[in-house]
Amino acid sequence: MFDFDEELKKLPKAPGVYIMRDDKDVILYVGKAVNLHNRVRSYFRENIGRGPAIDKMVTLIARFEYIVTDSELEALVLENNLIKENSPKYNTLLKDDKTYPYIKVTVGEDFPRILFSRTMKKDKSRYFGPYTSAAAVRDTIDLLSKLYCLRTCSRSLPRDIGLERPCLNYHIKQCLGPCQGYVDKEQYREQVGQALEFLNGNYNVILKELEGKMKAAAEKLDFEAAAGFRDLYNSVKQVSQKQKMTDNVGEDKDIIALHQEESEAVVQVFFVRDGKLIGREHYYMTHVSCGGRAEILENFVKQFYAGTPFIPRELMLQYEIEDSELIEKWLSERRGGKVHIRVPKIGSKERLVELAAQNARHILEQDRERLKREEGRTIGAVKEIANILGLEHIERMEAFDISNINGFENVGSMVVFEKGKPKPSDYRKFRIRTVSGPDDYACMREVLTRRFTHGMEEREELEEKELGNEYGSFTKFPDLLMMDGGRGQVNIALSVLNELRINIPVCGMVKDDNHRTRGLYFNNVELPIDTHSEGFKLITRVQDEAHRFAIEYHRSLRSKAQVKSVLDDIPGVGPARRKALMRHFKSIEDIKNASVEELSEIPELNRRAAEEIHNFFAAIHDSFK
Repeated sequence: MFDFDEELKKLPKAPGVYIMRDDKDVILYVGKAVNLHNRVRSYFRENIGRGPAIDKMVTLIARFEYIVTDSELEALVLENNLIKENSPKYNTLLKDDKTYPYIKVTVGEDFPRILFSRTMKKDKSRYFGPYTSAAAVRDTIDLLSKLYCLRTCSRSLPRDIGLERPCLNYHIKQCLGPCQGYVDKEQYREQVGQALEFLNGNYNVILKELEGKMKAAAEKLDFEAAAGFRDLYNSVKQVSQKQKMTDNVGEDKDIIALHQEESEAVVQVFFVRDGKLIGREHYYMTHVSCGGRAEILENFVKQFYAGTPFIPRELMLQYEIEDSELIEKWLSERRGGKVHIRVPKIGSKERLVELAAQNARHILEQDRERLKREEGRTIGAVKEIANILGLEHIERMEAFDISNINGFENVGSMVVFEKGKPKPSDYRKFRIRTVSGPDDYACMREVLTRRFTHGMEEREELEEKELGNEYGSFTKFPDLLMMDGGRGQVNIALSVLNELRINIPVCGMVKDDNHRTRGLYFNNVELPIDTHSEGFKLITRVQDEAHRFAIEYHRSLRSKAQVKSVLDDIPGVGPARRKALMRHFKSIEDIKNASVEELSEIPELNRRAAEEIHNFFAAIHDSFK
C-alpha cells in the first residue's frame, strides 16, 4: 500500500520529473519541477485553484514516482521524452506526429543527385527545408531534374560507369548520362551548382535562360521544344511568385499562434525561411482544459521542437510562456546557435501573429463542421444500427466473408470496425484447412471457431501472466458480429458461439435478388432499414470491406499458385540456384542452350548440378523430335 504522507516527506528539494499513476499503474500525468518537494506536495493541498481537470486527476492518483536530474534543463528534456512515449491522459498533447520533407542534394558524391528526404542527417549532403507539402517537394525535384538533366538513379559512380546501359531518362534527354562517362565531373557539377542557386531562391537566372531557349526554339520553328521550355518557364515563375511575403532581415523564424474553444485547440505555425514564407501547418492539441492558452502554447513548443530536426533562429509567439528562458537555452543547445523567443506587441510582426491566430480560428471552425459530419457517418451510424437491433451499446463490429472459385483455395476474411471506422491493424485472414469444395457454411464454421478459440486461449495466457489489461491479436471480442448473409450464416455463427459458451449478438446482412443489402436479420426476424440512412451506408461499407479483403487474399494465393518456373521441375535446383541461373543467363532459352561447361561457371552450381540441368533440357528436346 502506497503511503502518501511518508512518500511526500521523502521528496528531495531538487529539480526533476514526477510521474502520477492510477490504481492500474497507468501514467496519468508527467511534469517537471525546479523543486520536486514543493511541486509534488502542491497537488495534495486543498483549495488552491487547480481547475476541475487536475482535481479529477488527483482523485485517481494511486501512487507517484520521481526522477531527480542535475538541472531544470535536463528535467525539461526528460519530461518531453516521457510525454511523447506514454501520452498521459492529463497532459496537454500535440496530436499530430508529422515528419517534414526536405530536398537533399548529395554534394558529397562525385555526381550529385537531388533526393526527397524525411530526415536531416549530419552527412556531406546539403538540405533545403523543411517544407510543409511533400507534393511540392517532389514537383520541385522533378522540375530540377528536367531543367538540369541530373541523374536520379542510385548507381555508384564513378565505380559503375559503363557497366549497364543508360536508362530512359538519358534517351529522352533528361539526364546527361554520367553512368556512361558522357559528361565529366566539372561539367556535371556546373549543372548541380545552378540547381543549388535555384534552391537558394535565385530564380532570375533560370527564368532568363528558359526564356532565351524558348525564343530560340521558336525561331527554329521547333514549336514542340518551345512549348516544353514555355511550360518549364511557367512552373519556375509560379514557384517564385509564391514567395510574396518577405522580411528585410531574411532570417529563419516560426510564427506560432493558437485558438481555443473549450476542450479543443488548434495551433497554427507559419514557416519563414530566409525571410520568405515557405508554408504553414496546423496542429491539434488534446487535453487542453487542464491549462490556459499560454500553457497550451508552451506545451506545443516543447513537444513540437523536441521532434523536428530544424530549429529556426527565432520563435514569434502569441503569448508569454512561463519557462521561456529555459526553453530558449534548450533550443539553442539543440540548434547549435542562439534561439530567441519573442512576443511581438506592435508593428508587422504582431500582425503576422494575429494572422496566424485568425487562421487557427478558421481551421477549428471548419474542422468542427467536418467532425460533425464524420461523427454522423461513424458514431452516429453505429447508434442507428444499435437502435434498429435494440442493443444498448456497440463499439466494435466484426464482419466475416468467404471467397473461393469452385472450392479452389477456400479463404476467409475478418474485418473490424471500431466506432464506425475500419481498423485494418485488427483485420485477419484465414486459409481454410478442413473444407474441400465450395461449402461456404462449413468454411464459415471453421473461420469463426478458429477466431474465437484463439481469442479465448490468448485471454487465458494473459490472465496467467497477470496482464489482464493488455490485448493480443484476437483477445478483444466484438460487441456485434455481422455475417454476410441471412439466416444460414447467422445460425452457423450462433452455433459456434454456443459451443464455445460466448455471448455475442449476431446479425445477418440480407441481400435482395440484385445482390444489394435490403435489411438486417436478427433474432429470427428480418428488420428493414432506411437505404438513405447513415446506418445503411455503414453496413454497406462493412460488407464491401469484408468482401474486398477476402477476394484480395484469394487472388494473392491464386497468383502464387500460378507463378511456376520450368526450373522448379529440375532435381537439385532450389530457389538460390534458380536465381543464380536467371541472373547469369537472363532467359530460360539461354539456359536451355548452355553447355555443361557454361553452366559450371556459375559459383552456385557444381558439376553434377550442371549435368542435371543440361540433361533435363536435352530430354525435353528429344521428346519433341
